[in-house]
Amino acid sequence: MRSYRAPPWLPGGNLQTIWAATRARRHAGSAAPTFNRERWTTPDADFIDVDHLRRPDTAAPAQHHLVLFHGLEGSSASAYAQAFGSLALQRGWAYSVPHFRGCSGELNLAPRAYHSGDFEEIGWILRQLRQRSSAPLLVAGVSLGGNALLRWAQEAGDSATATAAAVAAVCSPIDLAAAGAAIDRGFNRQVYARMFLATMKPKAMAKLKQHPGLFDAQRVTAARTIYDFDNAFTAPLHGYADTPDYWNRASALPHLGRLRLPSLVLNTGNDPFVPARALPTQTSNPRVTLWRPAHGGHVGFPQGGFPGHVTYMPQAVCDWLVSHA
Repeated sequence: MRSYRAPPWLPGGNLQTIWAATRARRHAGSAAPTFNRERWTTPDADFIDVDHLRRPDTAAPAQHHLVLFHGLEGSSASAYAQAFGSLALQRGWAYSVPHFRGCSGELNLAPRAYHSGDFEEIGWILRQLRQRSSAPLLVAGVSLGGNALLRWAQEAGDSATATAAAVAAVCSPIDLAAAGAAIDRGFNRQVYARMFLATMKPKAMAKLKQHPGLFDAQRVTAARTIYDFDNAFTAPLHGYADTPDYWNRASALPHLGRLRLPSLVLNTGNDPFVPARALPTQTSNPRVTLWRPAHGGHVGFPQGGFPGHVTYMPQAVCDWLVSHA
Protein backbone atom coordinates (compact mmCIF):
# COMPACT_ATOMS: atom_id res chain seq x y z
CA MET A 1 0.00 0.00 0.00
CA ARG A 2 2.84 2.38 0.78
CA SER A 3 4.04 1.99 -2.82
CA TYR A 4 0.61 2.78 -4.31
CA ARG A 5 0.65 4.85 -7.49
CA ALA A 6 -2.42 6.43 -9.05
CA PRO A 7 -3.11 5.96 -12.77
CA PRO A 8 -1.26 8.53 -14.92
CA TRP A 9 -4.58 9.78 -16.27
CA LEU A 10 -5.71 10.78 -12.74
CA PRO A 11 -3.10 13.23 -11.43
CA GLY A 12 -3.55 15.05 -8.14
CA GLY A 13 -5.44 14.46 -4.93
CA ASN A 14 -8.65 16.18 -5.98
CA LEU A 15 -9.12 14.13 -9.14
CA GLN A 16 -8.24 10.92 -7.30
CA THR A 17 -10.79 11.78 -4.60
CA ILE A 18 -13.67 12.85 -6.80
CA TRP A 19 -13.27 10.25 -9.54
CA ALA A 20 -13.04 7.38 -7.06
CA ALA A 21 -16.21 8.49 -5.30
CA THR A 22 -18.29 9.13 -8.40
CA ARG A 23 -17.02 7.33 -11.51
CA ALA A 24 -14.64 4.45 -10.78
CA ARG A 25 -15.87 0.85 -10.65
CA ARG A 26 -16.59 -0.38 -7.14
CA HIS A 27 -16.56 -4.12 -7.72
CA ALA A 28 -13.77 -4.87 -10.24
CA GLY A 29 -15.85 -7.51 -12.02
CA SER A 30 -17.31 -9.15 -8.93
CA ALA A 31 -20.95 -9.07 -7.91
CA ALA A 32 -22.25 -5.96 -6.21
CA PRO A 33 -22.94 -6.52 -2.51
CA THR A 34 -26.51 -6.49 -1.25
CA PHE A 35 -27.58 -6.01 2.34
CA ASN A 36 -30.14 -6.93 4.95
CA ARG A 37 -30.95 -4.02 7.24
CA GLU A 38 -31.38 -4.43 10.98
CA ARG A 39 -32.61 -1.68 13.27
CA TRP A 40 -31.22 -1.51 16.78
CA THR A 41 -32.67 0.46 19.69
CA THR A 42 -29.94 2.47 21.41
CA PRO A 43 -29.59 2.89 25.18
CA ASP A 44 -31.10 6.40 24.90
CA ALA A 45 -34.23 5.10 23.12
CA ASP A 46 -33.06 6.22 19.69
CA PHE A 47 -32.14 3.88 16.83
CA ILE A 48 -29.38 3.06 14.41
CA ASP A 49 -29.57 0.98 11.24
CA VAL A 50 -26.97 -1.69 10.54
CA ASP A 51 -26.60 -3.19 7.06
CA HIS A 52 -25.34 -6.78 6.95
CA LEU A 53 -23.96 -8.36 3.79
CA ARG A 54 -26.20 -10.99 2.22
CA ARG A 55 -24.11 -14.11 1.87
CA PRO A 56 -25.06 -17.14 -0.27
CA ASP A 57 -27.31 -19.62 1.52
CA THR A 58 -24.69 -22.29 0.86
CA ALA A 59 -21.82 -20.27 2.32
CA ALA A 60 -19.77 -21.82 5.08
CA PRO A 61 -19.62 -20.03 8.45
CA ALA A 62 -17.56 -16.86 8.09
CA GLN A 63 -14.04 -17.02 9.48
CA HIS A 64 -13.87 -13.25 9.76
CA HIS A 65 -16.41 -10.49 10.39
CA LEU A 66 -15.49 -7.17 8.80
CA VAL A 67 -17.09 -4.04 10.26
CA LEU A 68 -16.93 -0.68 8.48
CA PHE A 69 -17.64 2.70 10.05
CA HIS A 70 -18.36 5.19 7.27
CA GLY A 71 -17.23 8.77 6.88
CA LEU A 72 -19.01 12.11 7.13
CA GLU A 73 -22.46 11.79 5.51
CA GLY A 74 -21.53 8.34 4.20
CA SER A 75 -23.49 5.08 4.21
CA SER A 76 -23.38 1.50 2.95
CA ALA A 77 -23.96 2.98 -0.52
CA SER A 78 -20.66 4.91 -0.49
CA ALA A 79 -18.11 3.77 -3.06
CA TYR A 80 -15.63 2.56 -0.43
CA ALA A 81 -18.37 0.70 1.51
CA GLN A 82 -19.43 -1.06 -1.68
CA ALA A 83 -15.81 -1.95 -2.48
CA PHE A 84 -15.22 -3.40 1.00
CA GLY A 85 -18.50 -5.33 0.69
CA SER A 86 -17.53 -6.76 -2.68
CA LEU A 87 -14.24 -7.96 -1.22
CA ALA A 88 -15.95 -9.50 1.81
CA LEU A 89 -18.30 -11.35 -0.54
CA GLN A 90 -15.36 -12.71 -2.51
CA ARG A 91 -13.60 -13.90 0.63
CA GLY A 92 -16.67 -15.42 2.28
CA TRP A 93 -16.58 -13.00 5.20
CA ALA A 94 -19.41 -11.53 7.19
CA TYR A 95 -19.62 -7.76 6.70
CA SER A 96 -21.57 -5.10 8.57
CA VAL A 97 -21.92 -1.35 8.02
CA PRO A 98 -23.40 0.43 11.05
CA HIS A 99 -24.86 3.81 10.11
CA PHE A 100 -24.19 6.79 12.29
CA ARG A 101 -27.38 8.44 13.46
CA GLY A 102 -29.25 10.12 10.64
CA CYS A 103 -27.13 8.56 7.87
CA SER A 104 -29.29 5.59 6.90
CA GLY A 105 -31.92 7.64 5.07
CA GLU A 106 -34.13 8.34 8.09
CA LEU A 107 -33.67 11.04 10.69
CA ASN A 108 -32.88 9.72 14.14
CA LEU A 109 -35.05 10.61 17.14
CA ALA A 110 -32.81 11.91 19.92
CA PRO A 111 -31.57 15.50 20.28
CA ARG A 112 -28.18 14.55 18.88
CA ALA A 113 -26.53 13.41 15.65
CA TYR A 114 -22.98 12.01 15.30
CA HIS A 115 -19.46 13.37 15.40
CA SER A 116 -15.77 12.59 14.98
CA GLY A 117 -15.23 11.66 18.62
CA ASP A 118 -18.31 9.47 19.04
CA PHE A 119 -16.34 6.71 20.78
CA GLU A 120 -19.12 5.69 23.18
CA GLU A 121 -21.43 4.97 20.23
CA ILE A 122 -18.65 3.01 18.49
CA GLY A 123 -18.08 0.96 21.62
CA TRP A 124 -21.78 0.15 22.06
CA ILE A 125 -22.11 -0.90 18.40
CA LEU A 126 -19.05 -3.13 18.52
CA ARG A 127 -20.20 -4.81 21.72
CA GLN A 128 -23.52 -5.67 20.07
CA LEU A 129 -21.74 -7.09 17.03
CA ARG A 130 -19.31 -9.03 19.21
CA GLN A 131 -22.24 -10.69 21.00
CA ARG A 132 -23.85 -11.61 17.69
CA SER A 133 -20.76 -12.83 15.84
CA SER A 134 -18.89 -16.08 16.18
CA ALA A 135 -16.00 -14.73 14.09
CA PRO A 136 -13.31 -12.23 15.13
CA LEU A 137 -14.18 -8.60 14.39
CA LEU A 138 -11.87 -6.84 11.95
CA VAL A 139 -12.84 -3.17 12.10
CA ALA A 140 -12.12 -0.40 9.60
CA GLY A 141 -13.15 3.22 9.78
CA VAL A 142 -13.09 5.67 6.90
CA SER A 143 -12.42 9.38 7.39
CA LEU A 144 -14.61 10.57 10.31
CA GLY A 145 -15.44 6.94 11.14
CA GLY A 146 -11.76 6.08 11.40
CA ASN A 147 -11.02 8.88 13.85
CA ALA A 148 -14.01 7.87 16.01
CA LEU A 149 -12.86 4.23 15.84
CA LEU A 150 -9.37 5.13 17.04
CA ARG A 151 -10.84 7.23 19.85
CA TRP A 152 -12.87 4.19 20.96
CA ALA A 153 -9.78 1.98 20.97
CA GLN A 154 -7.83 4.64 22.86
CA GLU A 155 -10.50 5.08 25.52
CA ALA A 156 -11.08 1.32 25.81
CA GLY A 157 -7.38 0.60 26.37
CA ASP A 158 -6.57 -3.03 27.13
CA SER A 159 -10.27 -3.98 27.09
CA ALA A 160 -10.49 -3.20 23.35
CA THR A 161 -8.85 -6.53 22.54
CA ALA A 162 -11.85 -8.39 23.99
CA THR A 163 -14.07 -6.79 21.34
CA ALA A 164 -11.98 -6.32 18.18
CA ALA A 165 -9.01 -8.22 16.81
CA ALA A 166 -7.53 -5.27 14.88
CA VAL A 167 -8.57 -1.83 13.64
CA ALA A 168 -7.71 0.36 10.66
CA ALA A 169 -8.35 4.08 10.10
CA VAL A 170 -8.36 5.14 6.44
CA CYS A 171 -7.76 8.78 5.48
CA SER A 172 -8.96 9.88 8.89
CA PRO A 173 -8.66 13.48 10.15
CA ILE A 174 -6.81 12.50 13.29
CA ASP A 175 -5.87 16.19 13.72
CA LEU A 176 -9.33 17.69 13.38
CA ALA A 177 -8.18 21.30 13.67
CA ALA A 178 -5.73 20.92 10.78
CA ALA A 179 -8.29 19.05 8.66
CA GLY A 180 -11.06 21.52 9.47
CA ALA A 181 -8.88 24.46 8.49
CA ALA A 182 -7.94 22.74 5.23
CA ILE A 183 -11.49 21.90 4.17
CA ASP A 184 -12.66 25.44 4.87
CA ARG A 185 -10.15 27.10 2.51
CA GLY A 186 -10.19 27.89 -1.20
CA PHE A 187 -11.20 25.11 -3.60
CA ASN A 188 -11.95 22.76 -0.71
CA ARG A 189 -14.44 25.19 0.77
CA GLN A 190 -16.18 25.70 -2.56
CA VAL A 191 -16.40 21.98 -3.37
CA TYR A 192 -16.11 19.69 -0.34
CA ALA A 193 -17.36 21.94 2.47
CA ARG A 194 -20.28 23.08 0.34
CA MET A 195 -21.14 19.46 -0.52
CA PHE A 196 -21.19 18.38 3.13
CA LEU A 197 -23.16 21.42 4.28
CA ALA A 198 -25.76 20.80 1.57
CA THR A 199 -26.89 17.66 3.42
CA MET A 200 -25.93 18.47 7.00
CA LYS A 201 -27.81 21.77 7.26
CA PRO A 202 -31.21 20.34 6.16
CA LYS A 203 -30.75 17.46 8.61
CA ALA A 204 -30.00 19.96 11.35
CA MET A 205 -33.13 21.97 10.59
CA ALA A 206 -35.22 18.79 10.58
CA LYS A 207 -33.73 17.99 13.97
CA LEU A 208 -34.84 21.42 15.20
CA LYS A 209 -38.42 20.59 14.19
CA GLN A 210 -38.20 17.47 16.34
CA HIS A 211 -36.73 19.41 19.26
CA PRO A 212 -37.65 23.11 19.14
CA GLY A 213 -35.11 25.38 20.78
CA LEU A 214 -32.31 22.82 20.53
CA PHE A 215 -29.92 25.27 18.85
CA ASP A 216 -29.80 28.67 17.16
CA ALA A 217 -31.35 28.17 13.72
CA GLN A 218 -29.96 31.43 12.34
CA ARG A 219 -26.39 30.40 13.12
CA VAL A 220 -26.86 27.04 11.38
CA THR A 221 -28.48 28.49 8.26
CA ALA A 222 -25.78 31.17 8.08
CA ALA A 223 -22.92 28.64 8.33
CA ARG A 224 -20.67 28.70 5.27
CA THR A 225 -17.84 26.62 6.71
CA ILE A 226 -17.51 23.35 8.61
CA TYR A 227 -16.08 25.39 11.50
CA ASP A 228 -19.24 27.51 11.69
CA PHE A 229 -21.54 24.49 11.41
CA ASP A 230 -19.69 22.63 14.16
CA ASN A 231 -19.81 25.75 16.33
CA ALA A 232 -23.57 26.12 15.88
CA PHE A 233 -24.66 22.47 15.81
CA THR A 234 -22.16 19.64 16.31
CA ALA A 235 -20.34 20.99 19.35
CA PRO A 236 -23.29 22.14 21.49
CA LEU A 237 -25.38 19.04 20.76
CA HIS A 238 -22.64 16.69 21.86
CA GLY A 239 -21.26 18.27 25.00
CA TYR A 240 -18.50 20.48 23.63
CA ALA A 241 -18.09 24.17 24.40
CA ASP A 242 -17.36 25.20 20.82
CA THR A 243 -15.57 24.07 17.68
CA PRO A 244 -12.01 24.38 19.08
CA ASP A 245 -13.01 22.36 22.14
CA TYR A 246 -14.66 19.71 19.93
CA TRP A 247 -11.78 19.43 17.48
CA ASN A 248 -9.21 19.31 20.29
CA ARG A 249 -10.93 16.70 22.47
CA ALA A 250 -12.15 14.50 19.62
CA SER A 251 -8.84 14.22 17.72
CA ALA A 252 -7.15 10.81 17.83
CA LEU A 253 -3.64 12.07 17.06
CA PRO A 254 -2.61 13.04 20.63
CA HIS A 255 -3.56 9.59 21.94
CA LEU A 256 -1.89 7.15 19.52
CA GLY A 257 0.31 5.93 22.36
CA ARG A 258 -2.78 4.64 24.20
CA LEU A 259 -3.71 2.10 21.53
CA ARG A 260 -3.45 -1.47 22.86
CA LEU A 261 -4.59 -3.53 19.88
CA PRO A 262 -3.10 -3.73 16.37
CA SER A 263 -3.96 -0.43 14.68
CA LEU A 264 -3.34 0.72 11.12
CA VAL A 265 -3.38 4.45 10.42
CA LEU A 266 -3.46 5.06 6.66
CA ASN A 267 -3.24 8.57 5.21
CA THR A 268 -2.08 9.83 1.84
CA GLY A 269 0.38 12.57 1.01
CA ASN A 270 -2.06 14.35 -1.29
CA ASP A 271 -5.32 14.19 0.67
CA PRO A 272 -7.09 17.48 -0.11
CA PHE A 273 -8.32 18.02 3.43
CA VAL A 274 -6.14 15.93 5.73
CA PRO A 275 -2.84 17.84 5.46
CA ALA A 276 0.22 15.60 5.38
CA ARG A 277 2.19 18.12 7.42
CA ALA A 278 -0.16 17.53 10.36
CA LEU A 279 0.30 13.74 10.35
CA PRO A 280 2.92 11.71 12.23
CA THR A 281 5.74 10.10 10.25
CA GLN A 282 6.70 7.68 13.01
CA THR A 283 5.36 6.28 16.25
CA SER A 284 6.90 4.76 19.36
CA ASN A 285 3.85 2.53 19.89
CA PRO A 286 4.68 -0.93 18.45
CA ARG A 287 0.97 -1.70 18.03
CA VAL A 288 0.52 1.15 15.55
CA THR A 289 1.40 0.86 11.85
CA LEU A 290 1.58 4.06 9.79
CA TRP A 291 1.05 3.87 6.04
CA ARG A 292 1.79 7.05 4.09
CA PRO A 293 1.45 6.52 0.32
CA ALA A 294 2.20 9.69 -1.63
CA HIS A 295 -0.94 9.35 -3.76
CA GLY A 296 -4.57 8.32 -3.36
CA GLY A 297 -6.41 11.51 -2.45
CA HIS A 298 -9.11 11.29 0.21
CA VAL A 299 -10.38 7.69 0.29
CA GLY A 300 -9.64 7.49 -3.42
CA PHE A 301 -6.92 5.02 -4.42
CA PRO A 302 -8.23 4.47 -7.97
CA GLN A 303 -6.31 1.92 -10.00
CA GLY A 304 -6.26 0.48 -13.52
CA GLY A 305 -7.21 1.75 -16.93
CA PHE A 306 -10.16 4.02 -17.59
CA PRO A 307 -12.54 4.23 -15.74
CA GLY A 308 -10.50 2.50 -13.02
CA HIS A 309 -11.64 0.72 -9.87
CA VAL A 310 -11.38 1.31 -6.11
CA THR A 311 -10.73 -2.20 -4.79
CA TYR A 312 -6.98 -1.76 -4.24
CA MET A 313 -7.25 -0.03 -0.87
CA PRO A 314 -9.86 -2.40 0.65
CA GLN A 315 -7.72 -5.39 -0.35
CA ALA A 316 -4.60 -3.91 1.25
CA VAL A 317 -6.44 -2.91 4.43
CA CYS A 318 -8.17 -6.30 4.81
CA ASP A 319 -4.90 -8.14 4.22
CA TRP A 320 -3.31 -6.08 6.98
CA LEU A 321 -6.21 -6.67 9.37
CA VAL A 322 -6.09 -10.44 8.84
CA SER A 323 -2.33 -10.61 9.25
CA HIS A 324 -2.46 -8.68 12.55
CA ALA A 325 -5.59 -10.21 14.04
